[in-house]
Amino acid sequence: MRTENICKVQRRVIGVLLLYLFSFIPSYAQPSWVKKATKSVFTVKTFSQDGALIGSTNGFFVGTNGEAISNFSPFKGASRAVIIDASGKEMNVDCILGANDMYDIVKFRVNASKTQPLAIANSIAPVGSNSWLLPFRETKNIKSGAIRKAETFQENYAYYTVAMQTPENAVSCPLMNDAGEVLGLMQQPASERDSLSYALSALFADSLKISGLSINDPTLKMTQIKKDLPATLTEANLFIYMANSQTDSATYVALVNDFVRKFPDAADGYMYRAQISAAALDYANAESDMQQALKKATNKDDVLFNYARMIYQKEIFQENKSYENWNLDKALSMIQEANSINPQPAYRQVEGNILFAQKKYDEAYNVFTGLTKTNMDKAEMWFAAARCREMQKDTTAMLALMDSTMATFTKPYLKQAGPYLWARANARIDAKKYRDAVNDLNDYEQLMAAQVNARFYYIRSQAEIEGRLYQQALNDLTKAVTMEPKETLYYAEKASLHIRVGQYDEAIATADESISIEPQGSDGYLFKGLAQCLKGDKKNGIPNLQKAKDLGDPQAEGLIQKYK
Repeated sequence: MRTENICKVQRRVIGVLLLYLFSFIPSYAQPSWVKKATKSVFTVKTFSQDGALIGSTNGFFVGTNGEAISNFSPFKGASRAVIIDASGKEMNVDCILGANDMYDIVKFRVNASKTQPLAIANSIAPVGSNSWLLPFRETKNIKSGAIRKAETFQENYAYYTVAMQTPENAVSCPLMNDAGEVLGLMQQPASERDSLSYALSALFADSLKISGLSINDPTLKMTQIKKDLPATLTEANLFIYMANSQTDSATYVALVNDFVRKFPDAADGYMYRAQISAAALDYANAESDMQQALKKATNKDDVLFNYARMIYQKEIFQENKSYENWNLDKALSMIQEANSINPQPAYRQVEGNILFAQKKYDEAYNVFTGLTKTNMDKAEMWFAAARCREMQKDTTAMLALMDSTMATFTKPYLKQAGPYLWARANARIDAKKYRDAVNDLNDYEQLMAAQVNARFYYIRSQAEIEGRLYQQALNDLTKAVTMEPKETLYYAEKASLHIRVGQYDEAIATADESISIEPQGSDGYLFKGLAQCLKGDKKNGIPNLQKAKDLGDPQAEGLIQKYK
């Protein structure tokens, strides 16, 4: 028992001695930079479209113009976000500058004229070095801990493990080195009792950016908060180009206005905005922006080209909306000036289109045929030349130019040939070259098999009838009926053709189908009655003709008089 008591006393003495000794071991005093650095840390709150709070987290500034970083999770589904700085001042998040869902980080900018950023360490902290947790608003007794691990990723960045116990509300607070530089953003701890904490490289978070293709980034689509434009003009132009077809009109207008603000000396933004105004029939503002684009442009020919094309499209598609400052003469003058500055086939094509619209068909023809010797689409140019001769009623020349158009393709045709095949087929029908037209329509059917419809077979049947290809015409009318069994026009045409080739029973059967679909339609009764009369069955045929007459058919009376 005595020995036991002696041991207890010895342990107490040793404990006191250890405390005494530790008081002389140097400890990490709170760094001098703490008070100033806490002004850069803030709270983030995110909200849904209906104003409901989605989440709250921390973050800190990394730039003087409101640039900041935080964790991304609270931004998912958010339409709005605000930050509250150490002084209690609230600022709106203006736009997202980049995000990474895998590492749960986001970079954004707030509406602020000037912000105090934290410096970010450019190198990875060595294992064993000291680090500090800088919490929101806390300036006393901030925690420190040694770097236990610095696992590198993407060569330049680190994921830190720190010997430090951190509270749950420290997420996205900065982990600092002794020099007051940010090493990383604190991650969510497994539990408040965990003796180890983790931080993701702040340098990586600061490197996030928007690219020209970011409009398709699935991470950025997770938040409704506006995205910033890319930093370079080339990437920003690509972003706007992609956004034009992938965003709603209000979003696109906002992006274009942002483009003009971000790149005020670039002509592109003014042209984008002019196109929006022109589409809204606001030609005065469109003109103002195009004039501004001309002032800013280094390549004035490109602006003149777009300006001329804008006026041309207005004059062609909105000719009933007059705007005295714009006309085809002005468009022609602009495109000719553009071509004089920098001759381009595309400029000449617009010139040809304008001349065609002005009904200057010979001049337009010369432009289009000249362009067949350039790298322009030769089929398109020959076809445009054919249209010039068509407008001049020169059918022979027009058909020859259509042949030149098709000569630019080889069999088996690619789908690009489809529109020209269709156009030549119709031109041949108009010129009464029915069998040639049928040949084109046969090629068209083979090429566009998935797109042909009942109307196509009806049109081809009419050409086949005129070309006396009666069996082919009956086959096509049968296809038309099969594809659109409720369209009685096709039954009428088929019954009529049956009568024409002496197939009276088939005509009666087809007419009966028509009557069953449309009992109050006159065609079925007309062709049934006619077929019956031609078979010699006037007893039944004339009543059907009378029924057609009663339903308003103008041909029925003449047939009744003929067979009565």
